[in-house]
Amino acid sequence: MDFYHKPVLLQEVIDGLNLNKSGIYVDCTLGGGGHAYEILKNTAPGGMLIGLDQDVEALEFAKERLCEFKDRVIIKKSNFSKLKEVMNELKINVVDGILFDLGVSSYQLDSPKRGFSYKYDALLDMRMDPENSCTAKHLVNTLSQSELCDIISKYGEERWAKRIAEFIVKERLKKPIDTTLELVEIIKKAIPAAARRRGHHPAKRTFQALRIAVNDELNVIKTALEQAVDLLKSKGRLCIITFHSLEDRIVKEFLKEMSSSCKCPKELPVCICNKEQKLKIVNKKPITPSKKELMENPRSRSAKLRIAEKL
Repeated sequence: MDFYHKPVLLQEVIDGLNLNKSGIYVDCTLGGGGHAYEILKNTAPGGMLIGLDQDVEALEFAKERLCEFKDRVIIKKSNFSKLKEVMNELKINVVDGILFDLGVSSYQLDSPKRGFSYKYDALLDMRMDPENSCTAKHLVNTLSQSELCDIISKYGEERWAKRIAEFIVKERLKKPIDTTLELVEIIKKAIPAAARRRGHHPAKRTFQALRIAVNDELNVIKTALEQAVDLLKSKGRLCIITFHSLEDRIVKEFLKEMSSSCKCPKELPVCICNKEQKLKIVNKKPITPSKKELMENPRSRSAKLRIAEKL
């Protein structure tokens, strides 16, 4: 299966980054290189791009896809939580723009062997970085019932989390839960029939929750964004695409915090908090896909793009 990931909100990202021909840009979630390709194309001949990803299969594909840009592109295997560490290694102190395209790629979802999807039978894996020692199988078979319930409830916002956790623990006493479809059947048993007939696939929220937990996705977002703000030069742009409410809440709160100044009570005559405003919000409301994009790529439906500029 070829690595393919249709870049979401592509033109909106290119416009949002406010590209210049000699700028340095960072794609913190390189994936298949769709956004990176357009950034490099639109910054020819002098622009440079640094691409980060922790998925080795994505990196191999991106290297091939971006090879025409030669020394204008640098690709590194890294989680974006180590953004500053990577840039220090490259001796780059400031950049013109940074992109985060959060969440899981179409390739990861559609590749049965990766164990991300509830549609295919595969080992319960869900690791974006194959060197990560924690898998979904490990979590499902070792966490306590209360820990599983917390993960499924918090990261999946699943109303049946308690029953699903209870059924998982009950079933794993008989034998270890090894595959995606074994887990799907357990989830289906746990959720009442009437609830299963409404809305999304009954396993969608639980699989999302396990994926987030395996890859520690939410905990690293704020750390990475703080590093990104420090790296941006004045008037540099930060573009962040989110795909679900938990990610978007973190991003929205972070941008609100970075774009506000004094936090002192209004009754104080002078500021004593010395809080410095670092960003200006470019789009007050998140940018969402057009009707045309939604028709061409239904998976873009939950995407939201937020843009900020360094002061």
